Amino acid sequence: QIQLVESGGGSVQAGGSLRLSCAASENTFSDYNVGWFRQAPGKERESVAAINWSGSRTYFADSVKGRFTISRDNTKNTLYLQMNSLKPEDTAVYYCAADFLLSDRRPTVWGQGTLVTVSS
Repeated sequence: QIQLVESGGGSVQAGGSLRLSCAASENTFSDYNVGWFRQAPGKERESVAAINWSGSRTYFADSVKGRFTISRDNTKNTLYLQMNSLKPEDTAVYYCAADFLLSDRRPTVWGQGTLVTVSS
């Protein structure tokens, strides 16, 4: 089964930027829709952004539209999340995930997560 490893989390001040990466273990990465989810303390995990297998279709949560960009490089088996204009409410553990419908976003494969902390 494909494995996913996130990197790029950290601490940043409000208004700053971070870029998350997710490296997949297998070339079958290009077969999957993939995306980013996050879970803030005391809250349920939510879908943030997703991209289909070819990169031709994307989804963004309303809360991040215009600030976050999702992209993928199938030649490197890597998914990215560019986060700009970060807000304290973006603080969460961010998870990379794979194998879901873009319309449904219930993944079967998860990474271990990377923490993003945004201070005011």
